[in-house]
Amino acid sequence: MRVIVTGGAGFIGSALVRHLVLELGHEVLVVDKLTYAGDRRTLAPCEGRPGFAFLQADICDAERMRAALADYAPDAVLHLAAESHVDRSIASAAPFIQTNVVGTFALLEAARALVAGYDAPRAAAFRFLHVSTDEVFGSLGPTGAFTESTPYDPRSPYSASKAASDHLARAWHETYGLPTIVTNCSNNYGPYHFPEKLIPLVTLNALEGKPLPVYGDGGNVRDWLFVEDHARALAAALTRGTPGRTYNIGGRAERTNLQVVHAICDTLDRLRPRSTNEGPTNEDPADEGPAPRRDLITFVPDRPGHDRRYAIDPTRAERELGWRSTLTFEEGIERTLRWYLDNEAWWRPLRDTYAGERLGLLPDNKKDTA
Repeated sequence: MRVIVTGGAGFIGSALVRHLVLELGHEVLVVDKLTYAGDRRTLAPCEGRPGFAFLQADICDAERMRAALADYAPDAVLHLAAESHVDRSIASAAPFIQTNVVGTFALLEAARALVAGYDAPRAAAFRFLHVSTDEVFGSLGPTGAFTESTPYDPRSPYSASKAASDHLARAWHETYGLPTIVTNCSNNYGPYHFPEKLIPLVTLNALEGKPLPVYGDGGNVRDWLFVEDHARALAAALTRGTPGRTYNIGGRAERTNLQVVHAICDTLDRLRPRSTNEGPTNEDPADEGPAPRRDLITFVPDRPGHDRRYAIDPTRAERELGWRSTLTFEEGIERTLRWYLDNEAWWRPLRDTYAGERLGLLPDNKKDTA
């Protein structure tokens, strides 16, 4: 296939591009603005490959998107470009509305114009895959899971902007017949993750002996999905998904945030034990080794409007797409941490520009960030 991937230099997007190019042999044009979270180095394995191309552009530039799609004439658009960090959306919502809502609108209109020029068989085969989040569903109680029929109830500027973009994608299918598919995924983790999100932030802080911030009581629950499993699901949705359908993609791996941090600490302690100059040693005179990294955990004021629990029911994706996550959470965490240990050259420059400072606090509680 010949496909365009927006946001292809980002965390999930680059995993998808590597899967499409290196494993499936598709021709791929990446469209990415290369904001702070976009890094072309994530695409290094694809550079120079036949059929791989890169366009630095803003999806909100409607004319440029129309021209890019017309020039490339893809069989599909896989739309992953988005502002995606809840804390940043709390601090400044405008970029989220612009990119996630206006940008999605621009792409849908460009795709509609493109397909109007295709012959009937090619127009019917075209796909617009819109990749979204489980956060659009709001917060769950202690039981149950999100399904494709769960009502939307977004609680943050980020999730509200993604909910709006989901509705646009569905509306363009219902109104104009554009063959759109929407996917809603749970929390992703894995290699090449920008260090503002929980797992990479805690990992790098732990390696440097810095405090490990945990919001509130650490009891917020997320369902975790290894990013390469997600990439396989998206490729399956592209070829096996039904236009107009939604597919929830999750790893069946619920963990509290505190459990995630504990897993990172314990795995790092095993893979790379702390040296004595990284922090205090154990107080037991009989044990002169360094203290476990769990000692670095620091509870901090909770995020405003922090949803308590998410959980995805991926039964439809498993049944209709023939997809299933392949890694347990423990296997995925170890693979992720080994990657960070082996690839300091990738993450060190990012760490030098973003050291993990707290984002998204409202003015009246900024004083409580210690």
